[in-house]
Amino acid sequence: MRTTPLTPEAAELIARRFRALSDPTRLRILDLLRRRDEASVGEIAAAVNGSQQNVSKHLGALLGEGFVSRSKRGTSSIYRIADPGVHQICDGISGGIEAQLAEMEAALSS
Repeated sequence: MRTTPLTPEAAELIARRFRALSDPTRLRILDLLRRRDEASVGEIAAAVNGSQQNVSKHLGALLGEGFVSRSKRGTSSIYRIADPGVHQICDGISGGIEAQLAEMEAALSS
């Protein structure tokens, strides 16, 4: 746990990383890579029902922030999770959303 205040520079870097995670397609890409360990652009595009061009753009954003890494295998680019901390972020948010949905369902069924 941090005990010192965030510097403006650190706050900007953190905000930039959250912006990279703020797109539903990017979250679906990370979820896929989490479950499959690695995948090519074509495999990711098919799994998220997107074009290779659009998925490549999203992968570029995730790569730029260090969430994924890329390697070449022949003519294919293979992506995998590079920052395991992304799992903790997504788990924390997902857990909060699941609790919220359960509370809403309980309220609606009452």
